[in-house]
Amino acid sequence: MSFVSLCDLKKGDGLVIKEIKTEEKLRQRLLDIGFVPETKVKCVRISPFGDPKAFLVRGTVIALRNSDSVKVLGVK
Repeated sequence: MSFVSLCDLKKGDGLVIKEIKTEEKLRQRLLDIGFVPETKVKCVRISPFGDPKAFLVRGTVIALRNSDSVKVLGVK
């Protein structure tokens, strides 16, 4: 099974989170705002320069910088 990061998603694409590969402080912050394993996430907006991107997660739209979203991995 090959994983895709949130950073790689185009507008309209989605994935199911499988793991978060980052230091504990950022990992906990992502978990707190809803980026939990087995959660469906959809890319709903991309800024004009491509960073940040906005994701629909658990009914809420959350923007993440590419430097953070690259650490959230999942399957399409």
